[in-house]
Amino acid sequence: MYNPTVARLTYRALLGRRRAAILFVLPALLLLIAVAVRAFNGVDDQVASDVLGGFAIATMVPLIGVIAGTGAIGPEIDDGSIVYLLAKPVKRPTIIVTKLIVAIAVTMAFSAVPTFVAGYILNGNGQQIAVAYTVAALVASIAYAALFLLLGTVSRHAVVIGLVYALVWETLFGSLVPGARTLSVQQWSLALAERIGGEGMITSDVGLPLAVALLVGVTLLATGYAGQKLRTLTLAGEE
Repeated sequence: MYNPTVARLTYRALLGRRRAAILFVLPALLLLIAVAVRAFNGVDDQVASDVLGGFAIATMVPLIGVIAGTGAIGPEIDDGSIVYLLAKPVKRPTIIVTKLIVAIAVTMAFSAVPTFVAGYILNGNGQQIAVAYTVAALVASIAYAALFLLLGTVSRHAVVIGLVYALVWETLFGSLVPGARTLSVQQWSLALAERIGGEGMITSDVGLPLAVALLVGVTLLATGYAGQKLRTLTLAGEE
């Protein structure tokens, strides 16, 4: 279920000059914020948690997920070049799984790593905050990559829809509306971070068992439906 050639082409598409530049912006901004906060505020566990939760998990991770998830397949479908890949003797579920693995790897690299570094800059991993939010970024990366990969297979406006979801639903409604938090990847990932971090440092509105079930369920369903959607594409690019 993994094809090295498909993976190489997908990495090349995602890490091309223009897209890679976009991917580096948010991690660089997070590290800049962390350095500034540490310089002006010193070591403060609650401030560290607020920065990582408010920017890294609520904004950076979903936005990088949008870029990586939709970029893994959306442009190929939009410009029709996907037909050349579909003409190869590679099973379509293998194509989806391979692209998902690449999207997850890119999302993790550009979100979890800077989250961990920023956590250490802010408070040296006091209260296990850096590790907790890094775990949240890792698990959220999987769900976001699957969701946005699916979005890239079903809509030509995947990036726009993904940005609306990331910025409006996850960042705005997910922070302000109690009912929306239950349907938020951000809150599901924070449930794991809450278990790891110091008492009272991190909170989630979703219990850990439910959060794990939702993360696994959404990832599997999104991947399965994306595979099914790809099967409906003909070599002429018609659905």
